[in-house]
Amino acid sequence: MEGKEEDVSLGANKFPERQPIGTAAQSQDDGKDYKEPPPAPLFEPSELTSWSFYRAGIAEFVATFLFLYITILTVMGVNRSSSKCATVGIQGIAWSFGGMIFALVYCTAGISGGHINPAVTFGLFLARKLSLTRAVFYMVMQCLGAICGAGVVKGFEGKTFYGSHNGGANFVAPGYTKGDGLGAEIVGTFILVYTVFSATDAKRNARDSHVPLLAPLPIGFAVFLVHLATIPITGTGINPARSLGAAIIFNKHRGWNDHWIFWVGPFIGAALAALYHQVVIRAMPFKSS
Repeated sequence: MEGKEEDVSLGANKFPERQPIGTAAQSQDDGKDYKEPPPAPLFEPSELTSWSFYRAGIAEFVATFLFLYITILTVMGVNRSSSKCATVGIQGIAWSFGGMIFALVYCTAGISGGHINPAVTFGLFLARKLSLTRAVFYMVMQCLGAICGAGVVKGFEGKTFYGSHNGGANFVAPGYTKGDGLGAEIVGTFILVYTVFSATDAKRNARDSHVPLLAPLPIGFAVFLVHLATIPITGTGINPARSLGAAIIFNKHRGWNDHWIFWVGPFIGAALAALYHQVVIRAMPFKSS
């Protein structure tokens, strides 16, 4: 019992994130001294006995649930109107996605790292910022949260209306090819994951410690901009959990026909961002001001 109480008191500090996001990312280095964080082990079985590990998974579930709830509800609200000019329109949809990422990353950064996206988790795993154990657990919890969030929206909107207005599911829009959709997802996810790496890089925090940076802000803004650009093409996935949750609850052929694009594209984009960050950005010489 004492061991369990000690584990709870230690919380996230017992198994800290290798790549924290948000305010946690800016408290890693004292002053301007740069310290390279150690790579995470591939497997870390001891995490499975830690309450902080499961607490982080719960945080990812709740954050992804809230993310899908607000964003899909916004999409359905726009679809409900006969004219997008009478609603928030595409710009409002983009703001709901970007704004929710900003808020949720800020809220969960100190608990789970604020991933809220299997592609982000995958990119950080490739960069050895977290273990495979934690990465798989996060992805499962993110997908479950997304399914529940989309399910609540369907309950609000009603089965008939939800089904007739595509349920916020991602698919390649008419006039575009599957290659167009895949390319949009790869580039969009690259922008997002590259922003995550850049905004939370310990070397940059040390070098530019005189420049205040709230990491969730550029991350949320990147999501907003990508949505502005690619909503007309794919509805913007760049988050496999978001696409899966909407597809499962919508559960029609149109939602599944192009679904592979919203896993393959984001994972390729995340891998390219991780590679670019590790090979190009991390290889740059460090100069403390």
